[in-house]
Amino acid sequence: MVCTAEHCHVTVSQHSDPDYSVAYVVVETDADLKGYGLTFTVGRGTEIVVCAVEALSSLVIGKTLEEIVTDFSAFYRLLTSDGQMRWIGPEKGVIHLATAAILNAIWDMWSRAESKPLWKLLVDMDPRKLIRCIDFRYITDALTEQEALGEVCQLNDVYPELYQLSLYILEKAKAGKEEREKEDVYLILVEEQMLKEGYPAYTTSCAWLGYSDEQLSQLCSAALAEGWTRFKVKVGADLQDDIRRCSLIRKMIGPENTLMIDANQRWNVGEAVSWITTLAEFRPLWIEEPTSPDDILGHAAISKALVPLGIGVATGEQCHNRVMFKQFLQASALQFVQIDSCRVGSVNENLAILLMAAKFKVPVCPHAGGVGLCELVQHLILFDYISLSASLNNRMCEYVDHLHEHFRSPTVIKNAHYMPPMDPGFSCEMLDESVQKYGFPHGDVWRSILKQKGSQDNFS
Repeated sequence: MVCTAEHCHVTVSQHSDPDYSVAYVVVETDADLKGYGLTFTVGRGTEIVVCAVEALSSLVIGKTLEEIVTDFSAFYRLLTSDGQMRWIGPEKGVIHLATAAILNAIWDMWSRAESKPLWKLLVDMDPRKLIRCIDFRYITDALTEQEALGEVCQLNDVYPELYQLSLYILEKAKAGKEEREKEDVYLILVEEQMLKEGYPAYTTSCAWLGYSDEQLSQLCSAALAEGWTRFKVKVGADLQDDIRRCSLIRKMIGPENTLMIDANQRWNVGEAVSWITTLAEFRPLWIEEPTSPDDILGHAAISKALVPLGIGVATGEQCHNRVMFKQFLQASALQFVQIDSCRVGSVNENLAILLMAAKFKVPVCPHAGGVGLCELVQHLILFDYISLSASLNNRMCEYVDHLHEHFRSPTVIKNAHYMPPMDPGFSCEMLDESVQKYGFPHGDVWRSILKQKGSQDNFS
């Protein structure tokens, strides 16, 4: 377990005192191959996630990497469907955060074994093998047999209907890529484009709650000078304060740049509609997490009410699993899918979500505001662009400029774009010195904190 325990300026309406932390997992083999994974937390409770990781570890120890990845969906179901531990889920909450940490480590190990960054492992993978990494249980009603037969009648009948349509989505996108390569020599290949230009990012670092107007102005000016064109503002604590801050940011970035707002689950449904209507003059592209992350129908009502204003709803960073994403999509409750690399069941479950988003033609704009989240999710969005969407229309990935220095392969941003990582793995291996310094409770920082706390307690 690792806690960064550094002074954190990040403040949102529902998490006012975060201590950015991770539960850190290292999976080792007898062949000296290792995999590194993590799941993000905001402080207290991380030790509970660690207990869940330890409880699940018995399902991992003794298996080979080949055994796992040959039938990855079965291994995923093994972790998420234990006859006793699923009672404290299933596929949600602490047990799912722990599942994500373990699976992230497995994917990191697999990528290292293939000497590829994870995004490249996914892009190069045969679609049939990729599909075998996904557990399609509970989501087949989102992709019907009629849809599959109507669009993929040439595929072998041996595949179930969801496998057929998902395979079709992947193969159609791949065929489109090959067709572009053959027919238009003037087009840059999608993968080469990413390697050269990177994937567009937006910044959240300029406008956290609690920043003074002077600080907002300084950070925004610096971001504009660095080439940023997409900005997110935290809202929801005070309406008049939101009006002032959104006005300030909009004036600074100008009418041509993109503004988004994020309430971090602050409002009831009616309150959300009223509040956002007031802020509509600043032309936000989306309102993020306007209400409870579990309220699918509430999000649908908000989405419908905001259509005349041209404002979309974005959510997903605290969406429990693929089933909830399925329902959000079926209910037209979001216009931007925000996957998270640690909230759901790692790459396996995110692949299912990316496929559903592609089927429903909803853009994916990942959440990345935490320790290691930028490092992880960049791989998923690169795969989404290269292998599924081939579109950058209203698509971008969040970037927060903090704590990257703790990673062996930190995120690289150039001209407000994620540059594809090239080191083998999932980019979530932490530096040994960071683990030693910030590990709880024996790291140097925590020993100092706990010693000081003990002295204060004795004094009192």
